[in-house]
Amino acid sequence: MNPLSVQVDTAGPVPPYEQVRAQLADLIRAGHLAENDRLPPVRQLAADLGLATGTVARAYRELESAGLVHSRRGAGTRVAPGHAPVPEPALTQAARTYVTRARALGADDTELLAALRIALAAPPPRQ
Repeated sequence: MNPLSVQVDTAGPVPPYEQVRAQLADLIRAGHLAENDRLPPVRQLAADLGLATGTVARAYRELESAGLVHSRRGAGTRVAPGHAPVPEPALTQAARTYVTRARALGADDTELLAALRIALAAPPPRQ
């Protein structure tokens, strides 16, 4: 599985390029891919998904046409500005509390983000 959690059903009715485009667009709009995050090179993602490079290139072109990404030769394809989600005020306050407590423990930005990534990767608690 590739790191973006994009999956393609080549036997399904939706063309593979559209599946890739839709899933990447969803990841961008949900904030899982942030402004200026770099998407994998076309060849790499195509190899990861078992698709032709033209299929992934078309998905990237569609994303660029929609203004979700921008591509520059040598710099790759990156998430365009202006698509970050706006968090709820309560979530922003919870994040401030987390940062304050982490700083009190002596955590730097790298440790703070690493702890957050670990927490995000953990399975949700049972209810």
